[in-house]
Amino acid sequence: MTEDAAVPDLRASDADRERVAEILRDALAEGRLDMEEFEERLDATYKARTYGELTPITRDLPDRGAAVPAVSLTKEPAREGGWGDRIIGGDDAGTSSWAVAVMSGFQRKGHWTAPRRFNCFAFWGGGEIDLRDAYFADREVVINAVAIMGGVEVIVPPGVEVVVRGIGVMGGFDHREEGVPGEPGAPRVIVTGFAFWGGVGVDRKLPRAEKQRLREERRREKLERKEQRRRELEGSLPDLHDHLDLHDHLNLHGRPEEREPRGRDDR
Repeated sequence: MTEDAAVPDLRASDADRERVAEILRDALAEGRLDMEEFEERLDATYKARTYGELTPITRDLPDRGAAVPAVSLTKEPAREGGWGDRIIGGDDAGTSSWAVAVMSGFQRKGHWTAPRRFNCFAFWGGGEIDLRDAYFADREVVINAVAIMGGVEVIVPPGVEVVVRGIGVMGGFDHREEGVPGEPGAPRVIVTGFAFWGGVGVDRKLPRAEKQRLREERRREKLERKEQRRRELEGSLPDLHDHLDLHDHLNLHGRPEEREPRGRDDR
């Protein structure tokens, strides 16, 4: 924490609030916060005006990749990140290298490390292999899926190149995401295997944190538009008050053209 952050009464910037919101999004994706807690803390984040109000929001949460439980408000350029941080390389064999679902299901999702080769088998069941928040043991990983009267779904994030080489007999492999160019430095995912009366699907979806960020942006824009309309309405109130005062005055004294002419008997 910098000298600035150590002064609780110092005003926080939009960038400070975004750093706290990013930590909350990571905590939601990792299961450290439920949706109700996340929304409460996020509202408090965007309402915070000082460092003293921001710091307690993440006091019990780890910073991204750090062991320090408090939020870091260091005044330094944001980390660029990128695919290089998610491709581990070396001798890492991955968090899990196989999965089986027999009349049941399996999932691999969240922050896990996909091995160079992942083998899975589904019989009268289904499996989900979610790579959106995953790390990769190598720049190229192979998912070998066998689906017998069952199904396996592979979810990849935008930017990942997908190659499908599986064989289907009275079943099939999804080729829709094939041919989409990958981003520089992004991993390559090869989906292969065999499907009999079953299927292996490939979907490309945004990471949950990114989807949540977009929802927050739309929510914030909606609140900003609402606040703008409120300010415009408040700005028009003086004119409205003047109009009402004039209306009351005319009703009390009568408009000149509405006054009855004074006759002889009125003199």
